[in-house]
Amino acid sequence: MNRGLLDARDAEEREALIEQGRLLFCQPCNFFFAAQRLDQLPPTNHPEVAFCGRSNVGKSSLINAVTGHHGLARVSNTPGRTKQLNFFDLGGRLTLVDMPGYGYAQASKSVKEDWQGLMFDFLRGRPTLRRVILLLDARIETKAGDRAAMKLLTEAAVIFQIVLTKADDTKAAWLRQRQDEAAELVKQHTSAHPLVITTSSETGLGLPELRAEMAALAIPG
Repeated sequence: MNRGLLDARDAEEREALIEQGRLLFCQPCNFFFAAQRLDQLPPTNHPEVAFCGRSNVGKSSLINAVTGHHGLARVSNTPGRTKQLNFFDLGGRLTLVDMPGYGYAQASKSVKEDWQGLMFDFLRGRPTLRRVILLLDARIETKAGDRAAMKLLTEAAVIFQIVLTKADDTKAAWLRQRQDEAAELVKQHTSAHPLVITTSSETGLGLPELRAEMAALAIPG
């Protein structure tokens, strides 16, 4: 496994790690599998990084932005539409997993329970899952569903990293408040990665850092 940004000793090493991330995400990224049940999951051939978040958090937009493939993950105007695990191969070195959204009020109770069951079974039973990128909307307060997801991730003993989305649509004072809150949430969960990344799919803020973190989990190039 490569070194992450927190391991960087100086600015030069940090820039080298960011360059590794850039090079990884210059590779082709292609959808190759979808699963709605645990017995449909593909073989565990590569390290995996999963993206998880509340419906309408901007997950698809962030996946498209970080990979540079703007039609890769489907962006829907109907929150809660994604109901399966979608797998994408990144240059034969890393698998990205788009997980179902959670916490959308208009989704039926049975569907929400199915999503949560599939999520937990996937999280606790996937040996190649290296990290879950947990997305929180920078514009609004942390919801009960977000806290429940953190609890679920901790119970599944999966490392998760908080990434704030939509920072471009957030006032500076509120954004600082959200960043401070995320830092406190990290301290409350043993499975939480200490580095919180603030992003914007519109401006590209934080995307180099996010790529560098994922490159540290990929098969070395």
